[in-house]
Amino acid sequence: MNQVPKELMEGLPSPALVILMKHVRSNIARIIELCGAADRWRPHVKTTKITEVWESLLDAGVRRFKCATPRELEHLGRLVRGREISGVSILVAFPHVGPTLELLDRVAGSFRELRVGMLVEDPEGAATLPETLEPWIDLNPGMDRTGIPLDDRERILATAQAAGRRLVGISVYDGHLHMADQEQRRSAVHDCYQRTLNLLKELRERAPNLKEVVSAGTPTFQAALSFEGFMKEGLLHTVSPGTVVFHDLRSKEENPGLELLPAALVLARVISHPRERHFTCDAGSKALAAEAGDPCATVQGQPQYQAMSPSEEHLPFVVHEGATPERGQALLLVPRHVCPTVNLHEEAVLVEADGSMRTVPVAARAHAPWS
Repeated sequence: MNQVPKELMEGLPSPALVILMKHVRSNIARIIELCGAADRWRPHVKTTKITEVWESLLDAGVRRFKCATPRELEHLGRLVRGREISGVSILVAFPHVGPTLELLDRVAGSFRELRVGMLVEDPEGAATLPETLEPWIDLNPGMDRTGIPLDDRERILATAQAAGRRLVGISVYDGHLHMADQEQRRSAVHDCYQRTLNLLKELRERAPNLKEVVSAGTPTFQAALSFEGFMKEGLLHTVSPGTVVFHDLRSKEENPGLELLPAALVLARVISHPRERHFTCDAGSKALAAEAGDPCATVQGQPQYQAMSPSEEHLPFVVHEGATPERGQALLLVPRHVCPTVNLHEEAVLVEADGSMRTVPVAARAHAPWS
């Protein structure tokens, strides 16, 4: 807890989102080291949502990003423009339709200095995509959320034909591959990419400006980096983990040895002792994402406290050894799934290595139905 100033632990109302900027910068440097260059990392900003954190990515040389919402695109675009940085590419990471597509068109049109791409999954979507957006083919290697199944060769090639010279990239998102065995995971990832590589010649005949393949969220990015096939064919192969900027419990479990540090914590306080060797703190599912299972968080530096299932405003714990923390004691919680946890908070407290602090908005959280 010595990373967080005493006055913050004592005076900040809880629950509250606390970002350790030294850890943020350390994690960014570590991922770039693993990638070999900043240009091979296209971090998904749905995790971080805070422009002051995105500044650290830009400072480290990152110029390629993924986003999910018009609000994320708008705030990232404003930051890039304000810093007068050129050569930035932002990929909207899933297909949009109807009024949301119209909103994305308006936002992208207001940032002509950016290259803004969007995933498409059929010939009609590719042919009718607004001129403000560059089409990328969305391939489905088995996650079954969006995209063209990898075995639907006819539809993939027809979509490339419809996009033609406008097509600049392909997305192969393998976030469904969570095997505990690292070698098994690597093998499954490489199989996805090899199947994509087998289509490459025909894709390039239809889309000669195809230059990039983006793949891999946090569970699979290390396996992706070990695949050389796309780079050997002259394509840039980027990976897109975003969770790694903040790190969380699930990432630690799935990627041992990454040497990342938990950078986004939820400050909570003990509010009750409902029975012996139990306590409850004031950060429930409205302050911590709960969809990824139990435990939804751990107490930093206190492994003897086991979190139970949360309710909306409460998170109960069992004390396995040692003393039960006193009522009113402040705790720092490490989320199991940090991405939606950040989205639950309107503001965050940024803590620098020298102990200085500032409160900033989580500017790109939630959705903006109008622009």
